[in-house]
Amino acid sequence: MSLPKFIIGMVFALAIVVAWSYFDGASLGTIILRAIICAVVVQVGYFLLVYAMVARSAPTSADKAREAERAMSTENAANNEKFSTRRSIH
Repeated sequence: MSLPKFIIGMVFALAIVVAWSYFDGASLGTIILRAIICAVVVQVGYFLLVYAMVARSAPTSADKAREAERAMSTENAANNEKFSTRRSIH
């Protein structure tokens, strides 16, 4: 879900909570408290959704290429060869 869609959805959800509270006859303080609680719940839900999407994402092609390069270099290397994490441009 993109950020603009999330913001529009959050505004509509808050508007529904505020309208429901108003027509229910709640005081101004209760309306504000309900709106704040609704906003926090929606924000936490959005954060957890994005976190789950990132955690479940497949590795990128760059990650796969890096792993294949590491596996190939360790299999073909001599036993006494030292590896450096820095690579030369030359």
